[in-house]
Amino acid sequence: MAFQMFQEPIQKIYEAAPQAMSIKTVARRDVWAALLPRRRRAAFRLGISASVALADLVAILGTAYAVDVAYSLAVLGEFPPSGASGGLHIAGLIAVMVLLTNLARDEYSIETALSHGPHLRRTATLWVSAWAVVLILGFATKTTNDFSRIVSLGFFLTGLPVMLGVRAAMIALVRGAIRPDSASINRIHLVGYEDDIARFYAHNDTEALGLRVIGTSYLRRTDGEADALTRTAQMAEDLDLAVSVVRFLRPDDVFILVPWSEASDIERCIDAFLRVPAALHLRPGSVMDRFPDIKVGRVGRLSGLSIGRRPLQPGEILLKRAVDLTLAATALVMLAPLFAAVAVLIKLDSPGPVFFRQRRYGFNQQAFGVYKFRSMKAEGDTVFRQASRNDSRITRIGAVLRRSNIDELPQLINVLRGEMALVGPRPHALAHDRSFERRIAHYARRHNVMPGITGWAQVNGLRGETLTDLDMERRVAHDLYYIDNWSIWLDLRIMVQTVISPRAYNNAF
Repeated sequence: MAFQMFQEPIQKIYEAAPQAMSIKTVARRDVWAALLPRRRRAAFRLGISASVALADLVAILGTAYAVDVAYSLAVLGEFPPSGASGGLHIAGLIAVMVLLTNLARDEYSIETALSHGPHLRRTATLWVSAWAVVLILGFATKTTNDFSRIVSLGFFLTGLPVMLGVRAAMIALVRGAIRPDSASINRIHLVGYEDDIARFYAHNDTEALGLRVIGTSYLRRTDGEADALTRTAQMAEDLDLAVSVVRFLRPDDVFILVPWSEASDIERCIDAFLRVPAALHLRPGSVMDRFPDIKVGRVGRLSGLSIGRRPLQPGEILLKRAVDLTLAATALVMLAPLFAAVAVLIKLDSPGPVFFRQRRYGFNQQAFGVYKFRSMKAEGDTVFRQASRNDSRITRIGAVLRRSNIDELPQLINVLRGEMALVGPRPHALAHDRSFERRIAHYARRHNVMPGITGWAQVNGLRGETLTDLDMERRVAHDLYYIDNWSIWLDLRIMVQTVISPRAYNNAF
């Protein structure tokens, strides 16, 4: 197929039109009415966005009122007086901050609901931030005593799961309401060479993306021996026809799929389609499929496509470090009796030191010594051998320590020294790092953050001996997920799962 135009919607309308009616009349009355349901589409999209916002508002005010009523009935034995609900006063301020923030960051748009972003994490972060602002305002205005602390605390603790549940439900409803024939779906037109458009269809399910392709314009590839004048004339002809079709179909968005290597063709496409009333998008090459969250970023006055951000921003680093220092110091003090008892048992069980220290790679592949309680017989063999099930080197007390994860507790010292974090990718032996880095893609990305005492892979049962490359690939995939989706809430979740989840103890020997 050297040159084609997808015009099926237009042909259907023409065939359905009365023969006596002129093409001009059809275009004015039937074509635009069929192809441009803009008023209905705009109303539908606005209605969906308003419904999501209204759900947040009802959730906040309803939760506050329910908590206030429950408190009044339990303590005072009566309903709160009309208009005197302190909980509703706080809820009104919380609601204003939540709704305005979500409107500012386009949280209620259909595109946001269809995206695979961390919706619940953003909701939880906003909820906590809004309450922090309320507390600061209350302290600054000396009005904190005007409200019941029990009602406020109950509202905070109850409101978060309610908000998360409402947001999850609304996202599910929006995704279920968006169908290929929905009035709110984005109507797009594709422009590019035949193989690039075919690749787009192969890698993208437009219905799942909330899109409907209403037109496709194929550009012809010129013979390699053709001169520049012939190539320019042919491209101009193709673009003129493509622009005419786009003007007629009036899509919402036009996607140019010409690869980056064809810079001059991209320039011509941009010049051509800037003249039509549609949003214009460049999607050149397969790099867009490899990095789905690619964005345009600015460093100073320099612009570029951002395909990867720093693993943690400065504020996130400070928050994570503060939590690590606080919890690690507290844990060391509280676990001091346990440390003493374990040290005695290790000494009684077998000769050798209490602690075992081994070189590992940490942040940015900087080597450090990781501390553990010694769980194996002290040997002079310097050749690294990974521990395996029924390993004869494991001592009796060592087996108990490994199964219960107690052997990892001395790494709290590494946390205080700034060499490790409480949560992060587990540091592997240097021999493992050197071996797997050559065989597994993106393995070295694990060193872009601090290694951790526990991690996302470990609480999902991916710990212990790695017999095959597939075992390590699965572990690395979980580590990279943690890096790309870090939040303080994920850290806290992993810490809790490390203690209570049976999967965190899988393959512990």
